[in-house]
Amino acid sequence: MHADSSDFPKANLELPDGRKIACVTESEALLLWDEMSAEGMYGSVAASLRPGDVVLDIGANIGLASLMFHHTVPDLRIFAFEPAPQTFVCLEENLRQHVPQSTAVRAAVSDRIGELEFTFYPNSPGNSSLFANRGADDETTRQFLRNSGIDEEYIDELLEDLHSGTSLTVHATTVSEIMRRYRIEEIDLLKIDVERAELSVLQGIEESHWPMIRRIAAEVHAENGRLEQITTLLRQHGFSTTVSQSPKLAGTVLYELIAHA
Repeated sequence: MHADSSDFPKANLELPDGRKIACVTESEALLLWDEMSAEGMYGSVAASLRPGDVVLDIGANIGLASLMFHHTVPDLRIFAFEPAPQTFVCLEENLRQHVPQSTAVRAAVSDRIGELEFTFYPNSPGNSSLFANRGADDETTRQFLRNSGIDEEYIDELLEDLHSGTSLTVHATTVSEIMRRYRIEEIDLLKIDVERAELSVLQGIEESHWPMIRRIAAEVHAENGRLEQITTLLRQHGFSTTVSQSPKLAGTVLYELIAHA
């Protein structure tokens, strides 16, 4: 599915490594790129990838994780999923420019196939979600800014309208349907960053497909017992799990989970 790039404004940004990318907002793109360091979760799982591996980038946003995975191991098959039209335009352009052997798909990934309501934050696209919660998103960002050393007097100003959203209807698919459609026999890395929809993504994996998944890396919102539900589900399917939290996210509900079959 293709979006018409003329329909949406986009910014152009040069990353610290010199690559030029399209993005919705430059400030968020730079923050997202910082998450791609070798010391972080994505850097850790990228180091274990091998040529020819299949990567599903669920909640791809503008594609920075896919760019980093490809830069680490050039010969990968990457499928990147992003439901928001404005963000997808950037994803599609960035993959076309920088990630050969990749496929950009405009869709949410959930526990069902169909049309779902999605909240898009124009000023904070990376926090857009099927399960958006403006108050909780403001509070998480507030704590992140505090941890980053931002003066309290500026935080309210930075948060103003940051999570003012618009409702969209988006197409949703499942991991199992993706595997059938693209004839994927093994997923070497299932990367999930979907802002509270991570459990839904995992619930969309049919029993016969669990043995075909080798590794999972997910950002988890540990609200309402979600982290415990996810770790239990993964262990039931033979995965060992490691959960950690970035110092910049201390005091928030955001955790990083890596699971190995």
